[in-house]
Amino acid sequence: MLCLRHKVIGQSILQLVNNAQLTNASLHTTPICNEIRKLARLRVVDNSEIGKRAMAEGRPPRCIHVYNKRGVGYIGDKVLVAIKGEMKKGILVGLKQNQKPKVPKFDSNNLVLIDDSGTPLGTRVHVPIPTILRTILKERTHAKGADYTKLLAIAGRFI
Repeated sequence: MLCLRHKVIGQSILQLVNNAQLTNASLHTTPICNEIRKLARLRVVDNSEIGKRAMAEGRPPRCIHVYNKRGVGYIGDKVLVAIKGEMKKGILVGLKQNQKPKVPKFDSNNLVLIDDSGTPLGTRVHVPIPTILRTILKERTHAKGADYTKLLAIAGRFI
């Protein structure tokens, strides 16, 4: 009787493993990273062509470099990403990691692609953007010389 139970349990475990192997092809196998560091997966939330193609193929962009001294990206930081075999720059507009007070926490790590001068590659942002991003980007616009105000102009909603 005991041997029969172990045999049935063993067969059901094998079935679960076989089913998991079939569905594993559609899942990401890298560990979840709540911080934006190197090789973190990001989600493009603008309507740029390269961003739409990458997200449709299920190959989201990965962070290559964070342009700050800490090496960890926060809202408003500029990052270098690898997307569709190319290197592009982007601005982080929503993060999963714990935020400062009054800064919303998102379900995904959101990114808006920009060119070298700070102009967005898309014409619309599909998700709400934190209001604190207005003050962060306006400070950086005056300090760095890049024009991040266009990113605020194409955003439809703020929270």
